[in-house]
Amino acid sequence: MKVQLFIPCFVDQLYPQTAFNMIKVLEKTGCEVDYNTNQTCCGQPAFNAGFWDEARTVCSKFLKDFDNADYIVAPSASCVGFIRNYYEKIFENAAQYNQVKDICKRIYEFSEFLTDVLKVENVGAVLNIKATYHDSCAALRECKIKEGPRKLLSNVVGLELVEMNDVETCCGFGGTFAVKFDGISIGMADQKVTHALATKAEYIISTDLSCLMHLDGYIKGKNFTLKTMHLADVLASGW
Repeated sequence: MKVQLFIPCFVDQLYPQTAFNMIKVLEKTGCEVDYNTNQTCCGQPAFNAGFWDEARTVCSKFLKDFDNADYIVAPSASCVGFIRNYYEKIFENAAQYNQVKDICKRIYEFSEFLTDVLKVENVGAVLNIKATYHDSCAALRECKIKEGPRKLLSNVVGLELVEMNDVETCCGFGGTFAVKFDGISIGMADQKVTHALATKAEYIISTDLSCLMHLDGYIKGKNFTLKTMHLADVLASGW
C-alpha cells in the first residue's frame, strides 16, 4: 500500500524524530512510504487567526502537493481534523471543491490509519512504562478518534495504561488560544497535569505533539518528573 506522508510544520521543526518513527512503523506494516519535499503547511494557523484569504492560498498548495496520493497519513489529528472539517468551508463554491471532497476521504491521522485502514492493532512494540493517555480535542471531536490509540497501546508489551480523570477535557493549548489567553491556558494545563500525576503515570501519551508540547512546557516549569511521548514514538519502541 502506498502512503504519502504529511508532516506538520511544528513536527518538522521541533519533533522530526516522531516523523521518522511513524515511517518506521508504517514500513513495518508493509506500507510503501513517500514524502513530497515540496509540502508546506495545511493552512490552519492562518485560518484560525482570521486570515482566510492567506489560508486559502496555503490550502490550495496543499491540494496540489497531495493530489495524486492514494493515502495521506499525518502524526497530527489537529491538521487532519482541520482539513476534513474546514477545507470545504474555505473552498465553498470554488473550483477546487470536488478536489477537497476527494482528499478528505484519503487523509488519515496515524493511529486511525493503522486501526481503520490497515486493520493493525499490534506492531510488536515493547516499552516498559506506566502511562496515561490524553485525548486531544482534534482527535476526539474533529476526527472521532477514541478507542483506536488505546487498542494500539494495549498491545505494547510492558506498557501499563491508566486512565486519568476528566480525560476528555482540553489541555489548554488550542494554538493561538494559548497565546491570547495564556492565564486560562496555563490553568487548563495545570488541571490536566494534576489528573495525570494522580494516576502515578510516568508518561502522558497522545496523538498530538501540539498538546504534548504545551503540557511538557508546563511540566518542566514545575519540575515534575512526568514526561510526554507521541504515540508513534511509543509504537516504534523495542524493535
